[in-house]
Amino acid sequence: MKGGCTAAPNIASTPGIELQQAPAFTPAAFEPAELMSDSSFARLWRGFMTARVMIAMVLLALLSILISLAPSLHISRWLVGLCATYLAAALAVRIFTLPSAPGRAFDPQWVSTIGVDLVAFATLQFLQTGGINYTPLFALPVLMGSVLGTPLLAVGTAAGVALLLLTDAWLHSLQIPADTAARFLQAGLTGTGYFALAFLVNQLAARLSREEEAARLGQQAARLHAQVNELVIETLADGVLVVDPECRVHAANPAAGVLLGLEARVLQSGFVLADRAAWGPLMALAQLTFAEHGAQLGEVELDGRRMRVRTRLTDSHEGRTESMCVVFLEDLREIEARLRTERLAAMGRMSAAVAHEIRNPLAAIAQANALLEEDLRDPVLQQLSALVSKNAQRLAQVVEEILDISRVQHRDLRTQPALELDPAVATACSDWADQTNSGSRLALVLAAGGAGVAFEVNHLRRVLVNLLDNALRYAGHKPDSIRVWTQVAAGQASLHVWSDGAPLTPAVQRHLFEPFFSSESRSSGLGLYICRELCERHGAAMVYRRGIAGAGGDAREGNEFIAIFAPGARPVAGTAAFDTMAA
Repeated sequence: MKGGCTAAPNIASTPGIELQQAPAFTPAAFEPAELMSDSSFARLWRGFMTARVMIAMVLLALLSILISLAPSLHISRWLVGLCATYLAAALAVRIFTLPSAPGRAFDPQWVSTIGVDLVAFATLQFLQTGGINYTPLFALPVLMGSVLGTPLLAVGTAAGVALLLLTDAWLHSLQIPADTAARFLQAGLTGTGYFALAFLVNQLAARLSREEEAARLGQQAARLHAQVNELVIETLADGVLVVDPECRVHAANPAAGVLLGLEARVLQSGFVLADRAAWGPLMALAQLTFAEHGAQLGEVELDGRRMRVRTRLTDSHEGRTESMCVVFLEDLREIEARLRTERLAAMGRMSAAVAHEIRNPLAAIAQANALLEEDLRDPVLQQLSALVSKNAQRLAQVVEEILDISRVQHRDLRTQPALELDPAVATACSDWADQTNSGSRLALVLAAGGAGVAFEVNHLRRVLVNLLDNALRYAGHKPDSIRVWTQVAAGQASLHVWSDGAPLTPAVQRHLFEPFFSSESRSSGLGLYICRELCERHGAAMVYRRGIAGAGGDAREGNEFIAIFAPGARPVAGTAAFDTMAA
């Protein structure tokens, strides 16, 4: 946004934001082309324009009455026309002109308002038909110039009125020389009074301008604070409730609605914590907060969901307003999940570092054992050497799996052509069968046709090999103990790896995809974890189920792992632990 953002006062305490104090207001600095309708100066302007219309109507009515009731005064009818013209000009300005900003020395509105008033009132004063003194009417243009103009315009208008009064006194002194001193004294005193009036009113108007500008900036700051607070509260993952002493909820954010199981319309209309018996612990904490006038912290269970609750009291502003209790709700499951993620991230960093340190000494041990094995003749020593070699290979495999995780880099698959699923699966299965001599136990069915998936070919091979290794470890020895097939359903391609192993216990299923978890002592526990992370990195999903494979009398239960792909899907960000280990 061009021009940046104007800093409002009273928000300098916001962290990370440096604000500059707005410059002090002066009438000349208040320069919008038109005033807002609710501005005090706009109301004053309308008041002055209405007063001009009323004065014109009174003058016109007064002269008309004098002409009809006192013909002996010889009032000229053109004066009535002058008053009618003044009324028309005042009405035109009041109806068709918008209020302009104060602090302008000279503009067209000065001519159509103050200038017209001075001409009209001066003409009436010079003639003084019927012995009427029009001197008080000059207060209106002086007040208008003082309130809506600069100090120079205010003093200039007062000076013009004083000169007109002195001129009127001089003209009358020519007609009545004996009354000269009294008239000049009266004109001088009146002019002096108008000078004092102009100065004082202009100072009051300037102060009103400053106060109005300060109030406007304060309102802007308050609106900004309200908008920021609403945005922050709306996007908070924690639930927020604002509760009064009667335990009525006046405001709640969407997260609180999710935690309490409420609809959006209920959150907007408000509700009472006593409406549901399950909210009793929450209401008790709120009541305790009001009773002890202090913050509370506790754990409650609402509708089977454990939550941590924190309460705070708002300031009562010296007793003029009642305090409100702000309740913060946090789902303990989310907190525990974040803690697990942080522990997993730390473990990933440590594991990668340890793997780097272990790899070189482990290679030296394996090489030394191989050299030593060449000279061994004792069967017992050969058996011990084979045991060392076997466990060294196992440690090397663990190290390589950990380092494989750290080597995974972020990839932008939007520019990568889709991988045809069936040929990639067929190649990977053929290579795996040759390496493990397990081709007789593997049954392969490719039914995805020409479906393409957003997956890197080497990563897909790694996923499939890990799943096959896991299946081989627990499968039986029948020709179709391990089955792999692809399919497309509802526009989604999927890869299935099934084995006829024994059912997994619920305890094992809960931790199936966690790193370093394995039900077998000789496994590293990283294979399924790597499969899931690679799938999530490529926008796919990895799931497990106990499924039936085969048809008719050959159908039987087994463990099935399914990779569900989204054709052309963009890769999604991995978990925090995975990203940390990749770094």
